[in-house]
Amino acid sequence: MLNSRNQEFLKRFILPTQIVFLLLPLIVYGWWCFSRPSQINSEQKLFKGIVYKRNFNLTPRPVLVHIVTVDLSVPGVKVLVTPPQSTHQNTTLARTTSQFLQEFKLQLAVNANYFYPFHENTPWDYYPHSGNITSVIGQAISNGKHYSKADKKWGVLCISQNKRAQILDNGNCPQNTLQAVAGSDVFIIDGKAVNSDLGKDKPYPRVAVATNKAGNILWLIVVDGKQPLYSEGVTIAQLTSIASKLGAYTALNLDGGGSTTLVMAKNKKPRLLNAPSHTKLPMGERPVANHLGFYADKL
Repeated sequence: MLNSRNQEFLKRFILPTQIVFLLLPLIVYGWWCFSRPSQINSEQKLFKGIVYKRNFNLTPRPVLVHIVTVDLSVPGVKVLVTPPQSTHQNTTLARTTSQFLQEFKLQLAVNANYFYPFHENTPWDYYPHSGNITSVIGQAISNGKHYSKADKKWGVLCISQNKRAQILDNGNCPQNTLQAVAGSDVFIIDGKAVNSDLGKDKPYPRVAVATNKAGNILWLIVVDGKQPLYSEGVTIAQLTSIASKLGAYTALNLDGGGSTTLVMAKNKKPRLLNAPSHTKLPMGERPVANHLGFYADKL
């Protein structure tokens, strides 16, 4: 039996320790939530030719939208798509967007193609992990090397050797394409909305890329979602409205959901500009198959 001194020790030290242990997951989760970008509108130049804007709206639901304007004509601005891995044809090694940015010493990066295999059951049971073999869906080109075949069902963003961007709904880039990524829906063509109301379409975390008519301006549109009271995502129709207000001539929906990640380099280290939600954990990055990255000169 415990004597009174041992009982007092139990009350003072062991029980509080157990309480802290039980509360630790909530404390960590709360810290991740606190680390998310603020729900405050802002705009700033990140690098020469790259401007970042954040918009927060409460109607029709809380939505945090991140918009990056990239001027491809500015000297020093260059595009890079994740290259294929050498040992298996038509595949890549999964990386988080931050890992991609750091590995290739980029200034800005966002996730790109849909990919397979993929599953996400718990924070511990998911695929791919960083370094796992993945395959992208739709066309992918890195530094002129084609490593995933064109698919007419998947629209494609093509960056030419003279740094001009175009989005094509036939899924196949022209021969002079240096970099390319594919997505599920071309939702603006020739400045007009296409399939802007998909009926069952629900609010969701989104990533989209859009171009102007000349092809020298590229917009990255990243919308956080699946995070009640913080940002609950948008429909394709609402995404179309966002891109149209920017003046988009064409626009393409890329992989979204828990893959949605926008990151920049700050002091040679990755810094998240949005709040990704891999495995439903705030600020958790998902390893994905490929990315769209940018080099740019400092201000």
